[in-house]
Amino acid sequence: MNLANKISIGRILLIPFFIASILYYTPENDYIRYIALAIFTVGVFSDALDGYIARMRRQKTRLGIFLDPLADKLLLVSAMICLSAVSNVPEAYRLPVWLPILVISRDIVIVLGVVILFMIMGDVEVRPSKLGKITTFLQMLTVIVSLLRAPYMYVVWSVTAFFTVASGIGYLIRGSRILNASNHA
Repeated sequence: MNLANKISIGRILLIPFFIASILYYTPENDYIRYIALAIFTVGVFSDALDGYIARMRRQKTRLGIFLDPLADKLLLVSAMICLSAVSNVPEAYRLPVWLPILVISRDIVIVLGVVILFMIMGDVEVRPSKLGKITTFLQMLTVIVSLLRAPYMYVVWSVTAFFTVASGIGYLIRGSRILNASNHA
C-alpha cells in the first residue's frame, strides 16, 4: 500500500476522534472545540497531501481513486451531522439541519448517477469537476467556520448551499451528456 492511500486511511481513522470531541464538548470545556477543529483541519490538510503525493510520485491506484473521496465524504458528512444534530453544540453555532441533508442528498444523487452510467455503459471514469472541488472546499470551510464560531456564519452556509446545488446540477448535466454521447456512438 502506498503512502497516499495510508494517508487516506489515516483520515478515516480521525473520524471517531472528531465525533468524540464533539460529543464530549461542553461550554465549560471549550478547549475540546479546538481539539475538534485541530482534528478536522488535519483531515483537510491530509486530503490535499495525499493527492499531492499520489500525483508527484505517480502513485495513483484504483484503491486510492476510491479511498480518497470516500475519506473526504466520511469526514465531511460526520462533521456536518455532528455540528447540526449534537445537542451540546450551542444552538447559535449549530449548522442548520437542512445543510447536511442537502450535502448528503447531492452525494446520493451523484452516486446513483454513476451507478446508472456504469450499468448502461460499463466502465465509467469519474472525475471531480472544478465546481465540485470548489464545493468540497466550501463544505470544509463551513465546518471550520462553525467550529471557530465566526460571525456571519449563515453567509458561508448560504454560499455552500448554493454551490452544493449548482455542482449537483453540473454533475447531472455532465452525466446526461455522457449518456447521450454513448447513445450516439
